[in-house]
Amino acid sequence: MILCCGEALIDMVPSTSVDGDGCFVPKAGGAVFNTAIALGRLGADVGLFTGVSDDFFGRQLQDELTASQVQTDRLMTRNAPSSLAFVELTNGQASYTFYTDNAADTSLTDADVPRDLSEVMAMFFGGISLCTDPTASTLQALVRAKATDCIMMIDPNIRPAFISDEASYRVRLLDMIGVSDILKISDEDLDWLVPNVGDVPAQLGALIPDDKLTFVTLGAQGADAYIGSTKIAHAVARSVEVVDTIGAGDTFNAAVLFEFERQNVLSKSKWHRPEVHVVQAALDLAVQTAAITVSRKGANPPWADELAEP
Repeated sequence: MILCCGEALIDMVPSTSVDGDGCFVPKAGGAVFNTAIALGRLGADVGLFTGVSDDFFGRQLQDELTASQVQTDRLMTRNAPSSLAFVELTNGQASYTFYTDNAADTSLTDADVPRDLSEVMAMFFGGISLCTDPTASTLQALVRAKATDCIMMIDPNIRPAFISDEASYRVRLLDMIGVSDILKISDEDLDWLVPNVGDVPAQLGALIPDDKLTFVTLGAQGADAYIGSTKIAHAVARSVEVVDTIGAGDTFNAAVLFEFERQNVLSKSKWHRPEVHVVQAALDLAVQTAAITVSRKGANPPWADELAEP
């Protein structure tokens, strides 16, 4: 199975009330949560490890996981608030203001880590869960402890305004990237991590080992796949009417993992350097599924049967 590890929160999405007033609608979300949801809807064997509140929002999160066929036996339920992310949309592009102090998903410790991970073949990490201790350090330790047993995928999904200690965040993130097998990163995140460098190959050369598989998303220009700093595949962005970008990158992550699982390469015993046609298939599916997500409001990844639609 694939285990997603990290935040589960409530996106407060701007809307308009029946009286015409501006309002916010609570939607289940968070980068890691959304990736798990997208994997479940595609038909993957997937679970989520995170902390969830025993409040109304926590129940909303659990209900959404169950409805999307995500295993919930590794959730840690506690008497703590749910993290909230208020969303601002500008021409469909989302920016966020987070409220996460002492929240259920930001207070994970080593004692919360599931003891039996024998059935887990791959793990996914990323998002704001890598920013706030104790959860961030707990996840870093988990990556290091299981890196020899499980395929590790990291998507930083960096929110600079949320990072309170940039120096320690960079050290932690670079350590986790170093022991991972798959990195997914946007061009904006790459510019933040490796600024003032001429192009993507040079940035990757400064950031990762020569054998790292990396997917770089480029917005309207599609996405590329690299081994080290050498580009091996490209996918053109689908032409769709963008409603908003919430959950697009998370859907992309899920599709990559799902396709690798479908190609029977998502395990340490079979993970060497993936063949180019396998990487291209994952890239194509990722772009296709992300296009569906951006074409509708909020983080609403497609189900498997929607991919067959014209």
